[in-house]
Amino acid sequence: MLREFREFALKGNVVDLAVGVIIGAAFGKIVESLVGDMFMPVLGAITGGLDFSNYFTPLSAKVTATSLAEARKQGAVLAWGNFLTIALNFAIVAAALFAVVKGMNYLKRKDEEKKEAVPPKQEVLLTEIRDLLKEQR
Repeated sequence: MLREFREFALKGNVVDLAVGVIIGAAFGKIVESLVGDMFMPVLGAITGGLDFSNYFTPLSAKVTATSLAEARKQGAVLAWGNFLTIALNFAIVAAALFAVVKGMNYLKRKDEEKKEAVPPKQEVLLTEIRDLLKEQR
């Protein structure tokens, strides 16, 4: 059983997955910082200093606070501003990943076109041999 686990753990797919998860977590922190430190302040400045994460709708008459943290202490609230912020973060992450994948596909296509443009060495040699045989006749 230990040998089977070792074989499973050392397979390329498992290692690739682990690397992908680690890089994905690091990329998530970068995007989180990009959204929180770059986009949201600009969006707040454009909208007159609005902070979406603090918007909420009280679901109880006991809630009288003006900040989300205090309102949650008083009772049930619908934190739609926080949801809007998270949805915006998701949209930015999705757009960033789309751009990365699109760029990678573009580079892959260019690489394939280069490979197709240059015939393999065997094909070149066979073509030369064919041409030499034609000249001899």
